[in-house]
Amino acid sequence: MSALRPVPADALRTQAWANGAGTTTVIASGPDESNWQWRLSIADITQDCAFSPYPGTQRQFVALDAPIHLHFGDQRDVSLLRLSVTHFDGADAPHAQLPEGPTRAFNLMLRGDAEGNLIARPLNGSMWLPARESWPWFVYLLSGQAEVRVEDEQMNIEAGSSLWIDALPRQRIRIEGGGELLLVQLAQGPRGVSAT
Repeated sequence: MSALRPVPADALRTQAWANGAGTTTVIASGPDESNWQWRLSIADITQDCAFSPYPGTQRQFVALDAPIHLHFGDQRDVSLLRLSVTHFDGADAPHAQLPEGPTRAFNLMLRGDAEGNLIARPLNGSMWLPARESWPWFVYLLSGQAEVRVEDEQMNIEAGSSLWIDALPRQRIRIEGGGELLLVQLAQGPRGVSAT
């Protein structure tokens, strides 16, 4: 079984927001589309707007292209520079302001017992990822080029592409290249993922 599985671009579908302020492209969700416990998506946010509430959902959120300012109902304000990650309860839907214009944002949403971590970082040379049983990695290359290798298996990825890494604990995961990437490690495997 291959440890590296690309996410095909033609499997993704983009849906416009009801308020007309942006779109969401769901990259993957599991264990199924209608009853997901985790979801990975990219939002294109074109104007200041209120986010939709997601009760019972924990969100991890990172601005990809330009800063974003989030104002929550409890008067809490969070200003995110590009590639800064924040966590918040999906029920507390913030109002978003775009001080430098439209941006994209990457979302990791978790429900129930699902666990995961979102990391945004530059890639300059080589980096190594720890492999854990039943904790696959998801890699999205935001810019640049990279080679992903698990033991003798390797795959080259370009900006805008993504893949899953299903490595065993004894295997070594190396990513080498230059650019910027997003990493998600999930406690729940992507088998049966529905990309919508």
